Amino acid sequence: MEISQQEQKKGILYALAAYGMWGLIPVYFKSVASISPFEIVAHRVIWSVIFLALFMAATGRWQTLMDNLRQKKLLASLTLSAIIISFNWLVFIWAVAQERILEASLGYYINPLISVLLGMIFLGERLRIAQWLAILIATAGVAYQLILLGSLPWVALALAFSFGFYGLLRKRIVVDPFSGLLIETLILSPIALIYLFWLQQQGQLTFIHSGTNTMILLAAAGIVTSLPLICFAAGARRLTLTMNGLLQYIAPSIAFLLAVFVYHEPLNSDRLITFALIWIGLILFTSESLWRSRKIRAETIQL
Repeated sequence: MEISQQEQKKGILYALAAYGMWGLIPVYFKSVASISPFEIVAHRVIWSVIFLALFMAATGRWQTLMDNLRQKKLLASLTLSAIIISFNWLVFIWAVAQERILEASLGYYINPLISVLLGMIFLGERLRIAQWLAILIATAGVAYQLILLGSLPWVALALAFSFGFYGLLRKRIVVDPFSGLLIETLILSPIALIYLFWLQQQGQLTFIHSGTNTMILLAAAGIVTSLPLICFAAGARRLTLTMNGLLQYIAPSIAFLLAVFVYHEPLNSDRLITFALIWIGLILFTSESLWRSRKIRAETIQL
């Protein structure tokens, strides 16, 4: 029991590190906001390949990677997931540069509800009444912004649905998270290299034509992308799905606070109503999940 508690504490620390880094990631992308989002994504791909390859070699996972690279069906599935996650990265980086971090954080608040909805549509999972109600309340928040404010929060929806579909695909693909991301970035790397080479030919490659600080920041994209994933994987192995689900709201909450108090993005009463409806839906969704988890645990103990 003592070892289990220690492992859980380690899991919480790893998860806090992962979600903390994901929550603070707008700070990094703000520092390179003057650079084209396409170039940043290209660097994110290339430097992630380098960082993850070194990590796989250092941790003795190289053979696992080689085995995965021989599976054609796996490569086809990861090609699709790579396209989806690169789109997600592009939208998020653009949103940060355009001072739309609030809307980006809204997308990651919505994401758990989108994931449940996609599970029902594509995996045949049944939604409980409280889950349906949570989704309807969140939908009301989006509808409020569309009808009364006259604008669809497309950044939030693009991030929520792209990450939802990415999660759905990765749930069905049998591959460890490190090999998965490395293969995805390997698949994207030829396109990234060709694009960077084209920028250099046009004399527009920021990495070459800017100062040392910018070069270091762009090279750090590999660590910024991969390190939270490593911490997340270490934490997920030691935590229940319920605990991990609760902790995941740390990332959008940090981004929300950064947007309002550091970058001073406008948060008027109308916009706050949209967030409030999303939060109410999430509270209902999380509370019901916690109650159901405790009920199942109690029934298991009785048996």
